[in-house]
Amino acid sequence: MLASEAEMTKSYLTTSTGSKAKVHRRKPAIPVIKHIAKDNDQEKQEATLKERQIFALKKVVKRRQKGFLLKELADVFKILYICAEKSKDHPEYTSVLCDLLKICRLPFLKEKTSDEVTYAQTVKESLSQMGFLMRVPNADVRNQICHSIISVYSSVTSKHSVDGLHPTSLGYRVQLLEKSGLAETLVLSMALLENQPAVKLHVLQTLQMLSSSSDVNCSLILKAQGAQQICFHMNEPDPSGQVLFRSSEILWNLLERGCKEEVTAQLSNMDCIMALKEAFLHQLLNGFRHYDLQLRNDLLVITTLIAENPKSPLIESLFAKQLVLFVTFPELKSHNPLVRNLKLSYNNEDFEMKRLLLNLVVVMSKDLSALQLFKEGHVVLALLHLVKPTAAPPEGQSGPRNWNTVQQEELQLQALATLATVAPLMLDDYMTCQGNTCLLLLLEWCTERDAYFGQGHSFHGTGGRGSKKAQMRYCVRLLRSMASLGNEAINQDLFDQGAISQLLVIIMQMEESPEEEDVITLEIKADIQLILSALCENNPHRKELFGSEGVEMTVHFLKMSTEKFYSGLGHNKLILSTVDCVWSCIVGCYTTEDVFLEKEGIFLLLDLLHSSPRNMQNVVLGTLLELCDNPKTMSHILAWRGQKSLTTPGLLLQLWRQEEAELGVSRDLYGRISDPKKPILCYYQEEKDSQVSPPANRPSAAVMDVSENLRSKIYSVFCKLGFEALPGLSTEDYITLSIVTRYLDFKVGEVWDEISKELSLEGVRPVTPDEEALDTIAKMTEDTARRVTTQQSSMLEQRDKEDVSEEKRMYTEISSNWKQQELTAQSWEHFVAKTSNYKILKETKEHQERSIDSSRPKPKHKEAIFHPTQIQGLQITKFCGRVMTVESTPANLTGGPLANTELALERVPIQGGALRKLPTATEDPEYFNTVSVK
Repeated sequence: MLASEAEMTKSYLTTSTGSKAKVHRRKPAIPVIKHIAKDNDQEKQEATLKERQIFALKKVVKRRQKGFLLKELADVFKILYICAEKSKDHPEYTSVLCDLLKICRLPFLKEKTSDEVTYAQTVKESLSQMGFLMRVPNADVRNQICHSIISVYSSVTSKHSVDGLHPTSLGYRVQLLEKSGLAETLVLSMALLENQPAVKLHVLQTLQMLSSSSDVNCSLILKAQGAQQICFHMNEPDPSGQVLFRSSEILWNLLERGCKEEVTAQLSNMDCIMALKEAFLHQLLNGFRHYDLQLRNDLLVITTLIAENPKSPLIESLFAKQLVLFVTFPELKSHNPLVRNLKLSYNNEDFEMKRLLLNLVVVMSKDLSALQLFKEGHVVLALLHLVKPTAAPPEGQSGPRNWNTVQQEELQLQALATLATVAPLMLDDYMTCQGNTCLLLLLEWCTERDAYFGQGHSFHGTGGRGSKKAQMRYCVRLLRSMASLGNEAINQDLFDQGAISQLLVIIMQMEESPEEEDVITLEIKADIQLILSALCENNPHRKELFGSEGVEMTVHFLKMSTEKFYSGLGHNKLILSTVDCVWSCIVGCYTTEDVFLEKEGIFLLLDLLHSSPRNMQNVVLGTLLELCDNPKTMSHILAWRGQKSLTTPGLLLQLWRQEEAELGVSRDLYGRISDPKKPILCYYQEEKDSQVSPPANRPSAAVMDVSENLRSKIYSVFCKLGFEALPGLSTEDYITLSIVTRYLDFKVGEVWDEISKELSLEGVRPVTPDEEALDTIAKMTEDTARRVTTQQSSMLEQRDKEDVSEEKRMYTEISSNWKQQELTAQSWEHFVAKTSNYKILKETKEHQERSIDSSRPKPKHKEAIFHPTQIQGLQITKFCGRVMTVESTPANLTGGPLANTELALERVPIQGGALRKLPTATEDPEYFNTVSVK
């Protein structure tokens, strides 16, 4: 029944159009009187038909107060289209058209669930036609279209059915509305609303709603150049005061949900910049309500995003010059009319504007042409004025109206962060304003212990609550930015003001502090070390002043536990800055180098090389190589021992093998050269071999390989240590060492091979002598690699022989041990047998007696000649057949026989034909009993 009424109404409208066409086709051969009568009849007929049509339309409106069915939307929008055409000549259709559009604000109804899928295309086309109805010049129709769109997009659907019909869901309507392209149509319709400001405001409200939560709608608006169109008309006269607000909100939505680059590109033209400039200045100079101040800040954010586009004419429009003037207000006095009568209330909105202006300075600094504006506007001076700590007024007195304590802290921190970007670009202004002095004074203030209490609420104040840590962090960061420029005037000024000693005191105080380390503390320490490195690099005099205190500092941080490398707080950055500090502040000055060696700095660097991650080893090894120029370093390097008695040569060769494994160098199972034609070639060098010849201004792969890995540095260290008589090397190490020894020869061969390949790629044939020389060099390199391979094979053979010999020795030792154990077991068994078997005990006794008898001297033969032992007055006393006592004094001189004389006798042992003095009386007397023989 519902569909039939719509069909009937559509047929009424079609009949009217058809009858009118028939009137025009009649021939004019009828008398004039009759023609006039017939025309009157026709008019009466048309009036009657129009009344019937309007009556039918009102009947449809009355019966469709709860919404249109999905299946009748096609007919309904055909009726809307015909009513829109008829409303041009018959205004009576306009009210009916508005009534029908008013019903469209209600959710469409479905009889069954599948209707949503079945009629999806119909709904999308119907919504698209609703946007095309904006061409109807009637303001009521346009307003009703906007009302209906807003309602369709935002009304919540009731879950209850109406007469068995169910409303479509909000998500369904939103999805189809996005696909219909309605947002793009509304943007294009704004060109028709020049004389209808109220309707234009309503369209802006609709676009604001459509762009607030839909990326698709934002893309459609941008497709129709919506950002540019909205910006063009944002300053038109508006009694309601909402056009500028709605326009800025739409631009915000487009920046957040659309393509930011596309939005800024549309706004980066002179007309849009001038419109933004006019709107911002109006709100800044005339706005006083909280709403006006917020809108002013929103416009400033949009301007900042436009400034990121290098093609935006922000400077050409003179808007940038005015913004720079506001950046320095109220820190610097100016007679410019824009700020002469400008007053700030120092509320939160003014504070946000100040922060946005400082951020704008950072964004504009990417354009070098803006630096001249900064110079003319004394931006660096204003920033340094914000950086200085402000003393609190005396108790009981009120100072001039200014930012409160929290606002001052945040502006101070943001000014420091801004200077870190701007100051390196404006060195003359920085030096003229005595930036180093200001920062060192601020650094001294940060180390003072007073009642200052940091708030730490802002982004820049993170981690600094209750202290001055945030100020120190950004102050040190700014000093690092300036010192790392390498400008001699800046660094000399820092040195003259005692920055080295001041920074050393600060970093050691922080290290001795009982506070727990955090990310900010570690960042400050690392930045201080980088500043010291920048100041002392290539300056022996400053390295001497770095002195023992600086060496103590570096040694302290080198002792850091390697377990902290992966803490995630930044210990890895701190240890890298420490190594850089050793390289820049110690290496090259024998005085500090000697102190570093005395503090066992070489041992610490080797420990770090052994335990540090792969990406740190290059820097540590480079520092060690630089220290090898000191002749005292070699003894320290050779004396170092790591885990399992690892020596420095063993560590370096271990790093060499790890490096080659990572580079994909071809090696066999035992570490020998597997391909003599490419003994040290990396995988990426092989990949580049098939490519075109590299340009002349870029080094080749073989040359780049020298600086990109550890092998060249390891070879250089071995050149200092020597290649022979190195302690603690295994056979595997010697195999690797044979390659290291020939590294330079192999690398030279690689370079010549690259030259040959480049000539071949470029189609150049060298002259015959040069070609022969290249072939000879290639052959020599290959022969060298083959000799090294032969040497490595002999090393493996020698190791195998030693392994076999060692295995035999171990087997003999094991066999001897087992034999001894067997003898011990037999001895024990024999002992046990003696105690338990009398017969065995008796046999043992008899065997013992026979042994004693056999050991006694045999009786002398009767005819044997006996030789006396007394020779020329000497009396010899035998001692166990080996020792005799000699009396060398004749009896006639002693006054009587020997028996009556008490003489001291000297005992002399005789062993191997030589005389030795006997042991003293403290030894065991059992071995020195004597028997006198005359």
